[in-house]
Amino acid sequence: MPKEIERELALEFVRVTEAGALSCGRLMGMGDKEACDQAAVQAMRRVLDTVDIDGTIVIGEGEMDQAPMLYIGEKVGSGRGPRVDVAVDPLEGTTVLSKGLPRSMTVIAVAEEGCLFHAPDIYMDKLAVGPRARGAIDIDLPIEVNLRNIADCLEKNVSDLVVVILDRPRNQNLIDSVRKAGARIQLIPDGDLSPAIAVAFEDSGVDVLAGIGGAPEGVLAAAALRCLEGEMQARLWPSRPGEVERAQGMGITDVHRKLTMDDLVKGNDVIFAATGVTNGELLDGVRYMGSIAKTHSIVMRGTTGTVRIVRASHRLDKKRFHVNR
Repeated sequence: MPKEIERELALEFVRVTEAGALSCGRLMGMGDKEACDQAAVQAMRRVLDTVDIDGTIVIGEGEMDQAPMLYIGEKVGSGRGPRVDVAVDPLEGTTVLSKGLPRSMTVIAVAEEGCLFHAPDIYMDKLAVGPRARGAIDIDLPIEVNLRNIADCLEKNVSDLVVVILDRPRNQNLIDSVRKAGARIQLIPDGDLSPAIAVAFEDSGVDVLAGIGGAPEGVLAAAALRCLEGEMQARLWPSRPGEVERAQGMGITDVHRKLTMDDLVKGNDVIFAATGVTNGELLDGVRYMGSIAKTHSIVMRGTTGTVRIVRASHRLDKKRFHVNR
């Protein structure tokens, strides 16, 4: 029987996301999304090396020939701990941060080896809800039916629901259908991971995440929702030549099948951590005050259901990893 991921590692993963946020947060609004991403990647990779895990990146910056670090298949950690899958989004919302917009954050999810869906970097159609609507969704049904079922579970009218959707042409038919059903819509320019997690918090103002976004972000959201007892259903949405073959090369034989929570994240032995870079529904952004910086993070464990909110104050002149200044 595999050993459960030690609870002490949860705060170690917060250290990883904090490092990324502190490093890239200085670049907010500077207009260089590549520099933002690189700063987060480098800082998170350095701190990951200090964590006692024998980890393999299953969702990261791309294939080995596309990224110098945090690429799919890369080994991370000290090598002295449990064998785990690592899914990382060093900066959810690179464009968002480069423009100084809300909802960017640094993210990591870690699960027992073989338990995270190895998603190719293609699009994914998603439908996510919190724990009170768990069991009420079916991505194969029309969105109007899903919204009625969700509203019944939440003891709301459909017109009370807030549905978050990426503002993209590929989601226009969905947007039209949600409007016709009478639900309220929050269109976002980028970054659907934060609202996908926010659906599990009743005071977030978000009830449903729907529409086509990135597949890696879908797996990360599913890891968080596993900890929060929410639900996501999804389906890969290949749109470019060669993407079906890439997915099949990763072992996905039926690229168009419906993916349930058990497909996306097997079991409950998962840890999810994120740190805000700019303000969003879920987390506040990094605040810099000379040699001091303050961060707002969340970390959760699936085995216990524990959710910790971590507000930390950092002495930047004492940090061992490089922080952009």
